[in-house]
Amino acid sequence: MSRRLVECVPNISEGRDAVKIKQVVDAIAGVPGVEVLDVDPGADTNRTVITFVGEPEAVLEGAFRCIAEAAKVIDMARQHGAHPRLGATDVVPFVPVTGVSMDDCADLARRLGLRVGEELSIPVYLYEAAASRPERRNLADVRRGEYEGLAEKLQSPAWEPDFGPAAFNAATGATIIGAREFLVAYNVTLNSADKAHATDIAFELREKGRVARRGRTQPFYQTGEIQLYAEGAFPCGNCDFNGPTFEATVAHCAEAHAYDLRALLRLNDVDPAAPVGQKVRRAGLFGHCKAIGWFVDTYRRAQISINLTDHQQTAPHTVLEAARRLAADRGLVVTGSEIVGLVPFTCLRESGRHYLRAMGKSTGVPVQDVLQTAVFSMGLGDVAPFHLEQKVLGLPKVAPTSLVAMPVHAFTDEVSRDTPAPGGGSIAALAGSLGAALASMVANLAHGGPDAKKNETLVALAERAQVLKDRLMEAVDADTQAFNGFMAARRLPADTPDQKVARQAAMQAGLKAAIEVPLVTAQASLAALELAAEAAHLGKVVSISDAAVGAQMAFAGVRGGVWNVVINLKDLTDAEYVARMEAETRDLLALATERLAALTAFVDQKLQDRIDKARKSGG
Repeated sequence: MSRRLVECVPNISEGRDAVKIKQVVDAIAGVPGVEVLDVDPGADTNRTVITFVGEPEAVLEGAFRCIAEAAKVIDMARQHGAHPRLGATDVVPFVPVTGVSMDDCADLARRLGLRVGEELSIPVYLYEAAASRPERRNLADVRRGEYEGLAEKLQSPAWEPDFGPAAFNAATGATIIGAREFLVAYNVTLNSADKAHATDIAFELREKGRVARRGRTQPFYQTGEIQLYAEGAFPCGNCDFNGPTFEATVAHCAEAHAYDLRALLRLNDVDPAAPVGQKVRRAGLFGHCKAIGWFVDTYRRAQISINLTDHQQTAPHTVLEAARRLAADRGLVVTGSEIVGLVPFTCLRESGRHYLRAMGKSTGVPVQDVLQTAVFSMGLGDVAPFHLEQKVLGLPKVAPTSLVAMPVHAFTDEVSRDTPAPGGGSIAALAGSLGAALASMVANLAHGGPDAKKNETLVALAERAQVLKDRLMEAVDADTQAFNGFMAARRLPADTPDQKVARQAAMQAGLKAAIEVPLVTAQASLAALELAAEAAHLGKVVSISDAAVGAQMAFAGVRGGVWNVVINLKDLTDAEYVARMEAETRDLLALATERLAALTAFVDQKLQDRIDKARKSGG
């Protein structure tokens, strides 16, 4: 059963005092089952983003201790910083990772809010998926007025806290707790120290857009004249259209610019039923994007501070490229960008693939190459070092104690010792992985020619080969682990009838596990063999021998995997399972043998043709 994992990302209103930050982080880390992944302080924003993960109950306890400790060490009456905030612990979102739903995280948020309100007497507002009412879903709406306006806010019946007292505590402020999808906190850095430059671009990018202007809007939009809606004159904020009625402009915005003008006005706290006299709004470029501009004294530069609430809909690289274009229009330069906290592996991988495609390169390359392309292309190390191992959530990792982490000579020595594992099953998986690697290599070497459709086919082939390569590399260690599991079952006591029954059941289960791993090896190796054959036909003739070697290695993976399945069948008591495995391995081997024979004949003929051609030209 997979582990139930929740991420929590509390933002505390302290980014300068390392001692205080450490006290809060230590309070979280002291909870058994919690792993603190990242601590990202900002001196200018006077804010620290802490990221930790764990089982739901452990994360719930860690979040409570975070809020309690922050309330002890942070005095909001003395706190000042560039980032909007409401309290000592400003916001605490729960994010589902694996084995939990958004509803589960919303339940955690409510339970935490109740405890914080009752035990710490801190006003609590719920937001996003945990919100108690629609107008509280948006974090910016809940935070509006910030700490300085909190005393007045708490007096309003409309803003009575969800939990805790409706009383202002100058030291702690209030806390916002919720559940949301993964938020990518992303800053784009400019070659300017002027906050207004960053703000001007931020307003173009963000979903809620900006006040529309006309006249002299170049190079900076805010220099133009503000537009107002009037009777008989309802300008479009994104072009020169001027509708005679509000309905006409609503229809125009939907048809010409694909946005809902009414929704845009509501996003900016304007009643679409009474637009006359209100400022015209210009829609921003990206949904799921919140952005402001600020100046960071540490870097001596202005930044566009961006929150991407759905990176699958609006990716960081998409926003970055728009920011680069907008900056160039204003005579500015984007020097780089930074991830605050963590970024999901899939998000950064997609950015890397985007830039590889833009370069005309294949995306069917090792994961590390894809990610480094993203880091370099986005300038993620511009203002601070960017370490993949520390910043990427869900990064595929190789355990330092694993077989595949060993140097080749050390691994070979380990195989040669007088121990039964690692043995033939691990070597079969390694052979299959090398076959897939060669298939990818041949495809990538052929990529980049004038035939666009063929290039697409080659990239798809290389990407599939990379997946198989990594899957088979995992099987190198999995095979040894499965064997060790079976041996552990054999060592169980068998002194009593009950112990004998338990030992026999454990051994049977261990045998099936020891069979399943090499079966997967054989299946994946057959797929690698077929890719190597495809690469031989599509690739350059000078690489055809590499494809042939890849096919031979992959066939060794199939043959070795099948042998390691069959050798374990004799001790199984499940006759139906044994019969099914015999039939499946027989079919796998027959198909692999057929595929290899066809490829061998093709390659041998191609090589002979080259020799004959060379002889003729020489004669």
